[in-house]
Amino acid sequence: MVRRIFGNLARLLTGKAAAGVLSLGYMALATRALGPADYGVLILVHTYAMTVGGVIEFPGWHAIVRYGAQAVAENDQRRLGRLIAFAACVEMTGGALAVLVAAALAPFLGPRLGWSPTAVAFALPYSLAVLASIRSTPAGYLQLIGRFDLLGWHNIVAPLVRLAGAAVVLAVHAGLKGFLIAWLVAALAEWAAMWALGAFAARGRLSRADLLGGLAGVTRENPGLWRFMIGANADVTVTELVARIPPLALGWMLGPGAAGLYALAQRITSVLSQPALIFGQAAYVELARIAVHGERRKLRSTLQRAILVALAAAAPICLLVALFGHRIAEIAAGPGFERAAELMVWLALARTLMLAAPPSSAALTALGRPGLSVASNLVGGAGLLLLLPAMLSWLGLTGAGAHALLQAGVTVALLAACVAWQTEAQPALQRVET
Repeated sequence: MVRRIFGNLARLLTGKAAAGVLSLGYMALATRALGPADYGVLILVHTYAMTVGGVIEFPGWHAIVRYGAQAVAENDQRRLGRLIAFAACVEMTGGALAVLVAAALAPFLGPRLGWSPTAVAFALPYSLAVLASIRSTPAGYLQLIGRFDLLGWHNIVAPLVRLAGAAVVLAVHAGLKGFLIAWLVAALAEWAAMWALGAFAARGRLSRADLLGGLAGVTRENPGLWRFMIGANADVTVTELVARIPPLALGWMLGPGAAGLYALAQRITSVLSQPALIFGQAAYVELARIAVHGERRKLRSTLQRAILVALAAAAPICLLVALFGHRIAEIAAGPGFERAAELMVWLALARTLMLAAPPSSAALTALGRPGLSVASNLVGGAGLLLLLPAMLSWLGLTGAGAHALLQAGVTVALLAACVAWQTEAQPALQRVET
């Protein structure tokens, strides 16, 4: 089971590794062309759009994997098709609402976040970038059928478009507005590509009749679907907010230059954070299969072994960041960004610790207890955001790094306690659930 989890992870990371190289390329072009302040504005505009999307959107990939696994086990293609159509309708409705809210609030919040007049003027069309996150339905289906290779290669779409766009912007000297256009095009390409890959993978597996069979009976044949989706999506929302609020808070309190440095540190240490998120996706399918059979202690042992392997693999990266952070920042972004080095060390430690969080959340969701994951992330992540303004006022930019490490420690401790509790079920309870 652990080998299958890391097999899924390897297929996802194939594309993610290519995406990482491409992202370093477009970041190097953008930082050198814009400098810390305008690069910070670019990051703040994009983060704002993704944050609004994260709060309002309603992704359904958890439900497709969990309830879809039951439909696949029963060889019920019509039930699976109706479930996918239901999730797609819910997700698209939430996505449309998110675009409208992002467009309406941008003129009011943008100036407070340090956006330049150019960025504020482009806020309305950039709200369409929210669509980049409205793609979980096809992603969930690809996970369900084991097409992690397609999910992996999808990771290169947005970085590739950004890199090409950044090169064009530099060639025509389009400045900040040009980079905003390039980032918007990349977001739309990311959205369209995932839905196209889902449609490609469904050919020969799902017929048009399967997908158009009506939605009236979906909640009846998938008991607890709405409650499960609300719990799982609350967990996703809290997790995404915890990651996206800090750069917005930095822009609000310390200006776009600080946000630009923080974005650089985030990008460089994403070599740790991105595998963590993918790790949760890769593990979820396997953990859900164990949970279906009620084998809770097997689930816990599988989870523990997988996390230990991930932590051991991350340790050398933390050491490299600690020893060569200044040099890495200068090579990656050019002069003016060396001050991100100290922040990189804090974030590297926090992100290494957080490698345990996504698979632990996946385990709780697979057990049908996403609420426990929500509570853990809410207390350890969103709850501790209340301390961020004070830590920024006290420690400046360093406060953002120390806050990230504190969040990671508390969140992982709470998730570990919840997993231990839920996997200590008595044999009689396991037999009933089975």
